[in-house]
Amino acid sequence: MTRVLHVHPVTPQPRLLREAVDVLRGGGLIAYPTDTTYALGCGIGEKAALERLIRLRRLDDKHQFTLLCADLSVLALYAKVENPDYRLLKAHTPGPYTWILRGTHEVPRRLMHPKKRTIGIRVPEHAICQGLLAEHGEPIMTSTLLLPGEAFPLTDPVDVRNVLEGQVDLIIDGGFGGVTETTVISLVDGDGPEVVREGAGPLDSIF
Repeated sequence: MTRVLHVHPVTPQPRLLREAVDVLRGGGLIAYPTDTTYALGCGIGEKAALERLIRLRRLDDKHQFTLLCADLSVLALYAKVENPDYRLLKAHTPGPYTWILRGTHEVPRRLMHPKKRTIGIRVPEHAICQGLLAEHGEPIMTSTLLLPGEAFPLTDPVDVRNVLEGQVDLIIDGGFGGVTETTVISLVDGDGPEVVREGAGPLDSIF
């Protein structure tokens, strides 16, 4: 049975955020809205929940996972970044970007790209996301709610409920989501930003 919480997208109810975080801490898999699309999320160290997410999305072993972070204060713990790149990150967070960086030993191996040892870092500009992260006290492993065979992520919370019933532990209904994923920028090579995917984040201020 999948629980559904109706959370206000601008002023999320603290009691409901605590309920959602209890699910995360209990090893659950949730669906929730972000400033771009709906997403799937679980605790960083929750191997069983991550495996459920992988099966649900049918991801291969080359998939780049992302950590949803409240701000850049945790960056040094999970990723390696040079000063010029940090300034770029600071200027564009929070926002609709995912930044690919080299991961540290604090990141579980199963979350990093198996060969490149990289991890995605995302700081969202969305009240529900920020409320979840504040209550949780640490990043959340996140992945776009883009299901196999679909061209776009699910955007209608009714569709999210109908499709994911019994497949996730909790759905946060925060209203309609978007269909455009984040812009993905790699800062791995040290040669400046490289566009991996153009999405919701504008590129004109990156270069």
